[in-house]
Order: sequence, then C-alpha cells, then structure tokens
Amino acid sequence: MKTRKLPKMDSIQELAKFWQTHQVTDFEQDLEEVTEPVFVHAAPIKLTLPPNGTKAIQKVAKSKGLSKEELIRRWVKQKLATEQKAQ
Repeated sequence: MKTRKLPKMDSIQELAKFWQTHQVTDFEQDLEEVTEPVFVHAAPIKLTLPPNGTKAIQKVAKSKGLSKEELIRRWVKQKLATEQKAQ
C-alpha cells in the first residue's frame, strides 16, 4: 500500500482542486484540529482621492489590463515591501 502525504499549499483554489479528487479518510493520520482561522480575509480600506487622481489611476490601470483596485493593491504591496526592507 502506497503512503500518501498531504500536499503543502496556501491557495484555497489549489486545496479545493486537491480535495475534489481525494478522500479525507485517506489522510486521517496526518490531520490535526486547529482552533484559529487558517485563512484570514483581507480588510478593506476606504480611500478618497481627488477626481484627477481617480482618473489617472483608472488610465494607468486600463493600460496595464488591471482594475483600479488591483493596481492600487500592487502599488501598496510594492511600497510596503520597500519599507520593510529599509527597516
């Protein structure tokens, strides 16, 4: 009998795909109860910009094939990474 190992992944989509083709009972020896949330949803932040700022962001986002929200999210992630490296 082949020993099965649980894959290590962080993506909800990847986990869902895995469990569509596997049975949890095949991995009972690897399971453990957790008391804290495994996946934490992002917290929304309200941001107010002047009209010309909103238009400029929309223009840049469109040129990159992104939504304005995704563009801003990427910019914030980049800035946070830069700040964390500087500390």
